Amino acid sequence: MVKSIKDLNLKGKKTFIRVDFNVPIKDGVVGDDTRIQEAAKTIRYAMEQGARVALCSHLGRPKGEKKMEFSLKPVADYINAKNIFPVKFVEDCVGKVVEDAVNNMKDGEVILLENVRFYKGEEKNDPEFTKELAKPFEVYVNDAFGTCHRKHASVYGAAELINDKAAGFLVEKEAKYFDKLIKNPEKPLAAIIGGAKVSDKIGVIKSLLKIADVILIGGAMAYTFLKYKGISTGTSLVEDEQMDTVRDVLSQADKSGIKILLPCDHIISDKFGGEPSVCNEQAIPDGYMGLDIGPKSREEYTKALEPCKTVLWNGPMGVFEQPAYAEGTFAIANKLASLGVTVIVGGGDSVSAVKKAGVAANISHISTGGGASLEYVEFGTLPGIDILR
Repeated sequence: MVKSIKDLNLKGKKTFIRVDFNVPIKDGVVGDDTRIQEAAKTIRYAMEQGARVALCSHLGRPKGEKKMEFSLKPVADYINAKNIFPVKFVEDCVGKVVEDAVNNMKDGEVILLENVRFYKGEEKNDPEFTKELAKPFEVYVNDAFGTCHRKHASVYGAAELINDKAAGFLVEKEAKYFDKLIKNPEKPLAAIIGGAKVSDKIGVIKSLLKIADVILIGGAMAYTFLKYKGISTGTSLVEDEQMDTVRDVLSQADKSGIKILLPCDHIISDKFGGEPSVCNEQAIPDGYMGLDIGPKSREEYTKALEPCKTVLWNGPMGVFEQPAYAEGTFAIANKLASLGVTVIVGGGDSVSAVKKAGVAANISHISTGGGASLEYVEFGTLPGIDILR
């Protein structure tokens, strides 16, 4: 079991909270603040309990150097401007400036530390850096699910050194949904796997073969499966080096009695983003590429979901960013919203599709970590969550 922040006594405690404030910033202005709003529930709770809160996050990839375009100061300014909660910015994440700021805090106050990736020791989980990071604190809370698959100093090393530790509300919720999915899902369980490459999802597909009843394959990765089966894919994106992998997946599914659905028709064009047309056959003609699942596939896929009690969705059915190739992805989003069963959506594109379709409120759980959610399903846990157990 992972302890919840509610299990901790926070009154007057110097509390390190790892958050994920890796938000889009353009010209010093925060774009999408979803991650800030998600973490705010945990932060406000800690404030109400009288904790002395230091927030730690990364932003972008400064590669261990102090590059001010990756500073978290605009995030602190945004939080204050929007009255999300009062926060003071500290211009470092380790050293005397942090110790002084923490020691001078009153109960219920919050500071935001500078980008932890300004130091090479963060991504290396360097023992000396980790010791510096953890030194001022009595309590460790992780509420950054999107980084829980990384064995970094702020995610893993600091939690190792601070005895009193727990999950924030966001990580607690993610762990609850994924633990149930992996260990005790309501059946039948469907997995919808899309996106460009089989190679990106192979680990998760192999793990799903142990728990799923039906797997629906979409996106460009479907064309690698079709090519293996000897079906013409035209100029569609195909990973020729993954044919052995596809053979193993199909063979394992066959042995386990798991149904794997592949598109039976397509939306095609003679070039990426070109004029769309419907290909009524499973075979794609020469000179054309598949860019979305076709109308018959949409019907077959949505019908296959009807008896399911649990559904995991990771990856779009086509190039949904372009309206001409979005119908397959939106058909899945709308169907999932209407099922009234446990639906877990992970991965940036699927999350974006659910929001664009306007059905996010009808989805049981929208994961905040694409890579983290995939690795949770693949390995059954994550380093950043393991260290809290």
